[in-house]
Amino acid sequence: MRELIDNFLNYLSVERGLSGNTLSSYGRDLNCYMDFLAKGHIDALSKTTKNEIVDFMFYQKEKGLSANSVSRRLSAIRMFYRFLVRERILKSDPTSLIDSPKLWHKIPDALSLNEVELLISQPDTRDRQGIRDKAFLETLYATGMRVSEIVNLRVDNVNMDIGFLRCIGKGNKERIIPLGRKAIECIKKYMETARKKFLGTKESEFLFISRLGKKISRQSFWKIIKKYARQAKIKKTIKPHTLRHSFATHLLERGADLRSVQEMLGHSNISTTQIYTHINKDRLKSIHKMFHPRP
Repeated sequence: MRELIDNFLNYLSVERGLSGNTLSSYGRDLNCYMDFLAKGHIDALSKTTKNEIVDFMFYQKEKGLSANSVSRRLSAIRMFYRFLVRERILKSDPTSLIDSPKLWHKIPDALSLNEVELLISQPDTRDRQGIRDKAFLETLYATGMRVSEIVNLRVDNVNMDIGFLRCIGKGNKERIIPLGRKAIECIKKYMETARKKFLGTKESEFLFISRLGKKISRQSFWKIIKKYARQAKIKKTIKPHTLRHSFATHLLERGADLRSVQEMLGHSNISTTQIYTHINKDRLKSIHKMFHPRP
């Protein structure tokens, strides 16, 4: 059964072009399912039915997994069975009659404008690392890119004359995102000073690089964001997507249309982008409660 998982993941990588992070996530979910089947002494997927999958979902729920996590695991299992049926390894798909657990969309945390300004002002631009970090934070907030996307951003993906960048997102989907004036200024300064010093005699196609002249990792940028959030004494929980959430929230607050924000974020489904409209509603409610004479 584990060999079938490897074949499935290879299919997702080659045919569907999914990222390494997504493949790892699918692999973990499916291996968790296989461990559950093994405990039940089921040694072949042809012996599985709807009942085993439902039992697995309830088992995950009892372990304390959220509805989102259970739904994600079911999605991985569903895709896996569909692949096996398509490859004629199985005759039928036992997940076809299973509904996804109802998802409660958690409203993402977003920073206020003042908090964003405070965060972005933290890097010391007298230092080459600070120049890079400032450019990174400005670009992240200006574009709403995922951290995993910005670390793979190449120099030739950025057109500072026109003010746009080309982002390769999930599933190798390409999107074009405008760059603001402040981000362009910071990228230019970084390119002309810090980046050259980091590289020395080396070369790199990636825009953001480490002090050793190598492509910088997601984990490193995540640590950078947390460090500056601590320096800024921001009390809110900071996550890798916090500036992305703030980007979307602030655009919608200022009247941007949902379709444009969806395109810039790279959401395949507009319902994902609509989560950010709830933030606006909550904000309006709090303002009404605070200032209305009869709240």
